[in-house]
Amino acid sequence: MSDVTAINNLVTRHKELKQEIAKIIIGQDAVIDQILLSIYTGGHSLLIGVPGLAKTLMVNTIAQTLGLDFKRIQFTPDLMPSDILGSEVLDQSRNFKFIKGPIFSNIILADEINRTPPKTQAALLEAMQERSVTISGKQHKLELPYFVLATQNPIEQEGTYPLPEAQLDRFMFAIELKYPSIEEEIQVVKATTSDETPSVNTLFNASEILEVQHLIRRIPVPENVVEYAVKLVNSTRPNLDTASDYVKQYIDWGAGPRASQNLVLGAKAHAAINGKFSPDIEDVKAVAMGILRHRIIKNYKAEAEGISEEDIVNQLL
Repeated sequence: MSDVTAINNLVTRHKELKQEIAKIIIGQDAVIDQILLSIYTGGHSLLIGVPGLAKTLMVNTIAQTLGLDFKRIQFTPDLMPSDILGSEVLDQSRNFKFIKGPIFSNIILADEINRTPPKTQAALLEAMQERSVTISGKQHKLELPYFVLATQNPIEQEGTYPLPEAQLDRFMFAIELKYPSIEEEIQVVKATTSDETPSVNTLFNASEILEVQHLIRRIPVPENVVEYAVKLVNSTRPNLDTASDYVKQYIDWGAGPRASQNLVLGAKAHAAINGKFSPDIEDVKAVAMGILRHRIIKNYKAEAEGISEEDIVNQLL
């Protein structure tokens, strides 16, 4: 199958996928799009939203429609690395046997990742980056595709361990979940308080998702689009001579090179699901907010003036 046919095929299947997911998840269109884009590109996502916005249900539904294994790990202050990675135990013949932890699954929902100490957060991050886990000096490969969706509750910050910037950078997208509109909430309440439980069909399998990931990487990118993405990321760095006064005034640290890579990959995937065979600058702009939001560290002046990361990204765009 040629890449042109494969992209046309992806457009159709992406639409069908969205329709399947919509049987259970009402609204949240932009959120689902970003989660799917990160799956198509092999990235990870951080979901930021208050409790009760159906984050777990959303991830579970997406995993079902994609035909992937799904495990949910509830992060708590007493969670140990071995609780998620697995551990070695002595079997009856007195040999050590490795018992796999919940991290050995295609899709991991790391619920409230900021509730757990840095040691456990770091264990998850090795798996995210290396797609493998090291236990007692032995490396265990994780099955591909492998995708981590972490959630963070923005309200309760008591007794939490905020993710350090270097770890936030491992997430391709930071996706903000907003409250549903009144019409959507009415639909949600009707759907969830009746006796019917809709089921979804599986439209993909693991090997097809890996094919999509390779297809996205093969998409050619014009020179000017790469240049735009890199210049956009560069414009977030206040310590450069070329930095604008606005950036110097409000930003402490800008985004690193991983942001440029993710912008180009995200733009490729965004172009593909819209039936384009090559991304343009509009595709970069379409994914910029989710990719840059968590990589910009604003300073106290921005805090004092109530300027958010979103405001800064919009200003740069």
